[in-house]
Amino acid sequence: MSITERIAEDLKQAQKSGDQVKLSTLRMLKSELKYKEIEKGKPLTEEDEIQVLSTTAKKRQDSITQFRQGNRSDLVAKEESELRVVQSYLPEQLSEQDLHKLVEETIREVEAKAKSDLGKVMKSLMPKVRGKADGKLVNQIVTSQLEKLGATS
Repeated sequence: MSITERIAEDLKQAQKSGDQVKLSTLRMLKSELKYKEIEKGKPLTEEDEIQVLSTTAKKRQDSITQFRQGNRSDLVAKEESELRVVQSYLPEQLSEQDLHKLVEETIREVEAKAKSDLGKVMKSLMPKVRGKADGKLVNQIVTSQLEKLGATS
């Protein structure tokens, strides 16, 4: 069952149970997925669906940060509830330890030697972690690993 189909099923359940937060979040997700499908002009692949959900989750996290800075705890709680709903449809996130291992393996695979090989490593690594790890975090880990390599050479 695709993510879009799961969302449609869960939307029906949320309507029956009266869960307003889940209902509004699922409607928003359904709308964003449909918009992306129209934009592409063809049905979404699972990777496309994950990308839309990841973008949505990232927006929620950014909003939470902004609302915390503005001391808006009411809006923080709302965004956190929506974020939990969105994250329930995303693949499980890689732990930082697993991410470090994957980065090290990829660096060996592409035979990266210095920070100038960042693009090569990221190009090879991102398809493996898409939807499972934040791109900024991946970039930071790759950069620090490559700096260590450059320092030891």
